[in-house]
Amino acid sequence: MNKLLLVSGFLMLTSFGLSSEYGNEFQSFFKGDTLKALAPKEEHPSEAYVITNLLKRLHYKKLELSDSISSVVFDNYFQSLDPNKADFYQSDIRRFQDLRFELDDQIPKGDLDFAYEVFAIYRERVLERIDYIFELLDNEFDFTKDEKYVFDREDAAWPSNEPEKKEIWRKIIKNQALSYKLAGKEWADLSKNLKRRYQRIQKAVYQYNSGDVFQIYMNAYTNAYDPHTDYFSPPAAANFQIEMGLSLEGIGARLMQNLDYTEVAEIIPGGPAYKSKAIQKDDKIIGVAQGDDGEFLDIIGWRLDDVVAKIRGPKGSVVRLQILKASEGINALPETLRLVRDKIKLEDQAASAEMIPISEGNTTYNLGVITIPTFYLNFEDLRAGLEDYRSTTRDVRKLVSDLKNQGMDGLLIDLRYNGGGALQEAIELTGLFIEDGPVVQVRNYDETVDLLKDEDGGEVYYGGPLAVLVNKGSASASEIFSGAIQDYKRGVVIGEGTFGKGTVQNIINLERYIKNPDFNLGQLKMTLAKFYRVSGSSNQKVGIAPDIQFPSLYSADGFGEAGRENALPWDEIDGVSFLPSNMVSEELLDHLNRLYREDLNSDPDLQKLVGDIEKAKKNREINSVSLNLEVRKADQDDNQSENELYASLNEGEVATEDENSQRLKKDPYLKEGLRLLAVMKNFKID
Repeated sequence: MNKLLLVSGFLMLTSFGLSSEYGNEFQSFFKGDTLKALAPKEEHPSEAYVITNLLKRLHYKKLELSDSISSVVFDNYFQSLDPNKADFYQSDIRRFQDLRFELDDQIPKGDLDFAYEVFAIYRERVLERIDYIFELLDNEFDFTKDEKYVFDREDAAWPSNEPEKKEIWRKIIKNQALSYKLAGKEWADLSKNLKRRYQRIQKAVYQYNSGDVFQIYMNAYTNAYDPHTDYFSPPAAANFQIEMGLSLEGIGARLMQNLDYTEVAEIIPGGPAYKSKAIQKDDKIIGVAQGDDGEFLDIIGWRLDDVVAKIRGPKGSVVRLQILKASEGINALPETLRLVRDKIKLEDQAASAEMIPISEGNTTYNLGVITIPTFYLNFEDLRAGLEDYRSTTRDVRKLVSDLKNQGMDGLLIDLRYNGGGALQEAIELTGLFIEDGPVVQVRNYDETVDLLKDEDGGEVYYGGPLAVLVNKGSASASEIFSGAIQDYKRGVVIGEGTFGKGTVQNIINLERYIKNPDFNLGQLKMTLAKFYRVSGSSNQKVGIAPDIQFPSLYSADGFGEAGRENALPWDEIDGVSFLPSNMVSEELLDHLNRLYREDLNSDPDLQKLVGDIEKAKKNREINSVSLNLEVRKADQDDNQSENELYASLNEGEVATEDENSQRLKKDPYLKEGLRLLAVMKNFKID
C-alpha cells in the first residue's frame, strides 16, 4: 500500500556528507517541547462519508463495508505507521483491539478518533526512540563483535517491552554506522551525521498536521479495496498536479515519500531520468547535490516538498543524485547519477526509429527498431480539429514507412519501461499490423463490457516479420498492444513478463460532492474498470507472458501488480470472435526458443547478464547482514573484485568493436531480440 508522509522503520545504508544547515539546535529546541494535539478538521467527517459512498457505488470491486474490511483497515493503519514493527509495543496494539471490527461503523459516520489516538501514541513512541538513538551515538560501537542485523521484520512481532525495542534499534543504528565506516568515515563524523539525520526526523514528527493523519488513515481504508485506490489530501493533491507539470522542467520523475525515504514513483518518458536508464521506479534517492561540485545533502527524513525543491531547477542546470537501486536489495551501495535538467517536450516522448544491421549465417539483415516510451496523443490539437496532431500511431506509421524505404527486413517494437498512456493509441497501433478486429475488452464497475476494435478499413500497414520487446516496466497500454499481437499470432513477444496492471483509474474531486466554499477538500483516485484480452483473459496480475522468456531479476509474484497487497485478482470473461493472422506458428516458436537456449549457453553478454541477475536475486533473499566490520569488508571486496574482473576481461574486446556492436553488448536483450527477428525472416512453415 502507499505510505505517504511517514516517519518510521529501519533506515538503509548511506555514505556521504551532510549539510551544515542542520545542527544541534533541533535537538535542544524540541527537548521538552509539548506536542500539539491533533484532531480532525471540520471537513474530514464529510470527506470520510463521501469516500465511503463513492467506494460503495463506483469501485470495481463490489465490497460491502463490513467487519472484515474493518479488520484490514485496522492492520493497514498500524502497518503504514510502523511497517518494520520497531516502534509500537504489543500493548499498544492490544489497547485498540476492541475497535478492530468497529471501524466500518465509525468511518461512514465521520468518527475518526481511532486514527488520531493511534497517531498520538505513534508520535510518542518515535520520539522516545529518537532520544535513545541520540544516547547510542554518544559512544562508538564495537564492530569486532559477531552480531547479525535482521532487517526484514515483516513477520516479526512488535516488541513486548522497552529493552526489546532498544535492542532492535541498537542494531539498526549500528548497521547504519557500519555503512559509514565502510565508506571510510571516522566515528566523530559519522556520529554527527547520524545525529543530524535523526534531528531532521524529530523535526518532521513535530510538523505533522491533521491533514497528514487523515490522509494516512484514509489510505489505510482505500487500499483495503485495491492498491491503486488512494486519497490525496488537498496539499498532496496540489503537489501531485504541480509535480506532474513541473516534472517536465526538471529530471522527469514523479516522487513519493515512503517512510523516511524519497522513492521514484514514476519516470516521465523522454526526460533526463528516462534517457539515462540509470534510475527506475522504486529506486530510493538518498542524496542531492547542485552542479558538478556541490556538496551532497543527506535527504533521508526530509519531507517530500523539501526534497522536490532541491531536485527541481532551471533547464540546463546540473543536479547529482545518490540513489539506492531497488533491484539491489539491502546490499545496495549508493550510486551517483549526474543529470542535466531539461524541459520535456512531446518530441522527447515520441516514438523513434533506427536501422540496425544484424549478421545471421552468411546474410546481413537490416532490422528496424522503433522505441515507444509511452502511448501519447495530443488531445488538445485533436479536439481543435488540427489535421497534423501528434500521436503514437501517426508517428509509428511514418517511421515504418521510412524504414521500409531503407530496405527493412524485419521490425522490432521496443516497449521496455513503457508504462502505458492513451488506450486509443494502443488500439490504433495494433491496427497497423492486423486487419480489422477487436483489440481489447473493458469491463466497467457496473458489469457492462465495452469491446474496442481496430476499424481502419482492413489495412495492414506492415506485414513483415514482427517482434515486440517487453520487460517488467511494460504496463497497461503496452500490455494491451503486446497481448493483441500475441493473440492474433501476428508477431513474437520477447523479453520479461510484463507488470500485470489490468485496471483503470479515474481521479474524483471531492468538491463535486461537498458544496462548502470554506472547506479545502482532497481527491480520490479510484479503480473503475478492468481490461481483458480478446480471448477473455485479464492482464491483471499475470501480465503478458512472452513467447520467448528472457531471464528476469523479478519473480512472477515478487514485483509488479502481483506483488501488491490487495491487488484485484486475475479472472476471465467470455472471449470474442476474431480472425488470427497465423503468421506465428508453434513450429516457429519452438525453433526460436531452441536457438535462444543455445545463445544462452554461448553468448558471453547474456551469460554475464544472467550471472548478475542471479547474484541480485541472492542479495534480495538475504534477510540479515553481519555487524562485524571485517566480515562486511570482505563481502564488499568480493563484489568489487568480480566487477573489476569482468571489466578487464572485456576491455580489449570492446575496444576492437564498432559503435553498433558496443551498443548491443550493453543491451544483450535487444541484441538477442534482433538475432531472433533475423531468424524469423527466412523461417519456413512446413
